[in-house]
Amino acid sequence: MTYPLFPHIRRYLRMSTALIASFIAPCVDAKPLKVLTIGNSFADSVFTYLSNVTASAGESVIMNRANIGGCSLERHWNELKKAESDAAYKPYQKRYDLTELLTLDQWDIVTMQQASPLSYQSNSYQPWFSNIYSHVRRHAPQAEIVIQMTWSYRADHSLFTKGDVKDQNDMFERLSNAYSEVAREYNCRIIPTGLAVQRARAEQPVKFKLHHTQADLAALMYPKLPPEPDGSFIKGYSWKKEKDDAWKLTSDLIHLNRRGEYLQACVWFAMLFGKRTSEISFVPSGLAEDDAQFLRESAQCAVDNFKQVASGK
Repeated sequence: MTYPLFPHIRRYLRMSTALIASFIAPCVDAKPLKVLTIGNSFADSVFTYLSNVTASAGESVIMNRANIGGCSLERHWNELKKAESDAAYKPYQKRYDLTELLTLDQWDIVTMQQASPLSYQSNSYQPWFSNIYSHVRRHAPQAEIVIQMTWSYRADHSLFTKGDVKDQNDMFERLSNAYSEVAREYNCRIIPTGLAVQRARAEQPVKFKLHHTQADLAALMYPKLPPEPDGSFIKGYSWKKEKDDAWKLTSDLIHLNRRGEYLQACVWFAMLFGKRTSEISFVPSGLAEDDAQFLRESAQCAVDNFKQVASGK
């Protein structure tokens, strides 16, 4: 024998079903944010974790890149002009020129940035930024052009002993001013990756500290590496095999390591989606949960406290 459901139970089930649907619908209907980067390896690094970070917070992103390692704004413009004069020339991914990438999809966001060795030199941005900006506006008018503020090098980089830059803070202040100057002129919002890295360096519980000297490096034999420094956001040392089969110790004191790439992805997420990094549940393998929480909080703090000089669009 079957019994009909009591009216109040039927009402409860209908309300529960509607409530569940209200949570599911936004996830099903949400459109992915479409992002194209025009940059270099400092833009490539955000591809490592941004999709995972975004998905863990209930959002999605489609990304493509017009990136070349070490590429400056000037070179991007020269690559564009070369491709316009030679239809077979494809500088990006060996498949596209910049115009083709800009028209490949309906991008919501197109990012731009300067090459890191020039980032702190304000006179290196023009007229190249202006030229590329106009080209993006012409071929992807629907997109918002956003600038990524890059970061300063690791504290033991030779730039701070051999160049005209005093230290890590000096490099950051100068590149921050250069990016802000361009952003103000072209009404572009800034993704404050460089600020997030600099603040996290200062506020992390374990500060950056080397555990080797130059003499230690000179004495190393393959495959031994120097001990990892405390509190680093940048990669470090590795061995490279030369053409004569000899091993050479090489350094990378500019590119983000796992901590830095996660921080960068969290900054981009908070900035581009306008959501809190506390919604992110993804943590990269090998990163401690307490450190991941600190990095998420650092990313949010940088986005919240960065004073945008332009409104965007």
